Amino acid sequence: MVDEKIVKIANLLLEYSTEVKSNDKVLIYADLAAKDLALEIYKNALIKGAYPWIRVEIPGRQYMFYKYAQDKHIQFFPEIDMFEIKNTDVYIALRAPLNVKELSSIDPSRIGIRMKVLKPIFDWRVEKTRWVVFYYPTEGLAQEAGMSLQEFEDFVFNACLIDWKKTSIELHKIKDRLNKTDKVKIIGLDTDIEFSVKNRSSVVADGKRNMPDGEVFTSVVEDSVNGVVRFDIPAAFYGNIVEDIYLKFKDGVVTECKARFNEVFLKKILDTDEGARRIGEFGIGLNYNITRSVKEILFDEKIGGTIHLALGRGYSETLSKNESAIHWDMIKDLRVDGKIYFDDELVMKDGKWFIL
Repeated sequence: MVDEKIVKIANLLLEYSTEVKSNDKVLIYADLAAKDLALEIYKNALIKGAYPWIRVEIPGRQYMFYKYAQDKHIQFFPEIDMFEIKNTDVYIALRAPLNVKELSSIDPSRIGIRMKVLKPIFDWRVEKTRWVVFYYPTEGLAQEAGMSLQEFEDFVFNACLIDWKKTSIELHKIKDRLNKTDKVKIIGLDTDIEFSVKNRSSVVADGKRNMPDGEVFTSVVEDSVNGVVRFDIPAAFYGNIVEDIYLKFKDGVVTECKARFNEVFLKKILDTDEGARRIGEFGIGLNYNITRSVKEILFDEKIGGTIHLALGRGYSETLSKNESAIHWDMIKDLRVDGKIYFDDELVMKDGKWFIL
């Protein structure tokens, strides 16, 4: 018998997040540990009259690729994957890593090069399919979060199984105010940064792309960012954790970067391309059922009372002009001594919003 929580998540991803309907071509991209959920989604998609298929990621495959791939393999563009995504209406990714450190010993420059090669596939998936990403609870994720598996399962489902229609109404209040804003200023511990979001388009993330979800995000005027920011929540990127990141911006570009842990990795990723040193996204975490970091960006960027700035590629729907092979979200906790101003108006203090 399938666990009741898996049934609920499958229904949420199909009915709410991607709204699968008859004749949709549905790609279910699943890590092996998420097979029960993948099969439940597959079954229900068939019942709906859709055309689902499953691609399974085998644990260790990515490490083997980056460890042994020759330069020609890194540079190879998989036309078959491009064909597949062009013939996909709905993309459901079920991440379930058994070892979150799998790629931590890999030279990040190899990962960066590969991301550049695969960017057209990523862009098509993001911009032209109905997609959602879900992280299925595993021992690896639980250990990284410092929880038992049972605790982590409860954490995940508590963050996902909420009233998304009610949440969406609240998020739209933030969106409407942000869309009328020119200058954003953020104040916090070792942080004093400002930038413009004038004439950019903010987006409500209410469970249609990520699950869990709960944020409002937009892009920034690329050359408007000035000031300093210290990200006090660990930043995860391809199995690497970078802690206590400090960035200084001048006219939109990172001019100084430091980290207490894994600074070398940080600098290598920032050297991926020109756009990697600019902000592609400004996001506001608004899921107050997520109260702590678990060192996984899908959850951490949604923590109620935080903001995140993503270095690299911005989303076209936000009217971002920044191009990059990377998109790396970094999170600032504002629940203690934090303030956000929209056009000199205090709109958030210590994690509490005044416009909700």
